Amino acid sequence: MDRKEKKQKLDTSGITSLSLSKMHLNPSLSKNKDLVITSPSLSKNKDLVISSPSLSKIDVRQVMKKQNDVAMLLARKAISAVAKNSNFVFSPVSISAVLTMVAASCDEESEELRSFILSFLRSSSTDELNAVFHEIASFVLVDGRKKGGPKIAVVNGVWMEQSLPVSPSLKDIFENFFKAAFEQVDFRTKFLLFLKAEQVRMEVNSWASRHTNGLIKNLLPHGSVTRLTDRIHGTALYFKGSWEKKFHKSMTERKPFYLVNGTTVSVPFMSSSHKQYIESYNGFKVLSLPYRQDRDEDTDRGFSMYFYLPDMKDGLDNLLKRMSSTPGFLDSHIPKEKVKVGEFRIPKFKIESGFEASSYFNNFVLDVSMYQKVFIEIDEEGTEAYACTDFHVPYNGCSWVRPIDFVADHPFVFLIREYQTGTVLFAGQIFDPSA
Repeated sequence: MDRKEKKQKLDTSGITSLSLSKMHLNPSLSKNKDLVITSPSLSKNKDLVISSPSLSKIDVRQVMKKQNDVAMLLARKAISAVAKNSNFVFSPVSISAVLTMVAASCDEESEELRSFILSFLRSSSTDELNAVFHEIASFVLVDGRKKGGPKIAVVNGVWMEQSLPVSPSLKDIFENFFKAAFEQVDFRTKFLLFLKAEQVRMEVNSWASRHTNGLIKNLLPHGSVTRLTDRIHGTALYFKGSWEKKFHKSMTERKPFYLVNGTTVSVPFMSSSHKQYIESYNGFKVLSLPYRQDRDEDTDRGFSMYFYLPDMKDGLDNLLKRMSSTPGFLDSHIPKEKVKVGEFRIPKFKIESGFEASSYFNNFVLDVSMYQKVFIEIDEEGTEAYACTDFHVPYNGCSWVRPIDFVADHPFVFLIREYQTGTVLFAGQIFDPSA
């Protein structure tokens, strides 16, 4: 590996793989008694025509704003159910994507399922969901490596029971709209003591591992795929970006991080003397760390990582409640300008979360189990090319402006968002960076 490759960006990378399983429907839908669904593809087809001509691009962008509130609702439900006092990360955009795919492939007998999805995602129609999906696929989740932006990769697969009829239109939806590789498999046959369904489960897990460089393993747990399984939809989403301003390793120091039980752990903190996008609000502060963007005059796409830090060391629960219960919270709490910083530290961390998120839907008619695994890591690194494209706001001589401190030495919430559409790719919390 040459010197340039060794310095390749590693500021933030995230990989997620998602599945829905065991959708127990009402008696009229009993033919799908044990349905396993993993998240759908995220199409990169910019020329695909959405079936709702009434939705203009401006309309779609406005509709997408509602997904911010859905993302925070999902975050609160997931954290309260499986990770109240631990590190946690998940992908809201993957959950919305899988539900969109299921809604798009529902037939007349599955109208109740479609209605549930529309209600949960706060959408008025399947056409609206498809329009949002297409906008995310063709604008947000496009690989930016060749233009100097974040590396984004999406791979998809569909496994369907071979004895079930597959209409040309359904196959077309999978392959051409959702861009999913399609395969008919045997879930039903039992050979001696071995079920073919278990073989398919292992194949899907191998597929997920292969397409995430081995970071996502055992996505579908033992017993999640059975002879009653009809189909599996799978996706792997990968994000890797360089900070707009990288951190110098020489400034990284071990400092105490305060846990909610009153103890501390020693963890490496990154620091910088550069101005930062920071804003103080009532009871918390927000830091926005932009990623190096695409060098493309035709797009205004941009990604940032947001840190939401409560003033109180034990204030994370209250902050999360505010974030999930206040309509438009994310868009109304975005730092607009760079400010001079005083004490500035954020911890390095690497976490992997795997969970069954059935609690998402416990308050709804349908009993749905969901499996998701996510890996995310942040550190100091950027790229050599980045140093040649330095973004700098000249010092304006206002020495009387009091610097803002931002020391993330106690539990906080973080998001990775595309800020033109507001799409939340990843959301999570850090309780102990050393864990």
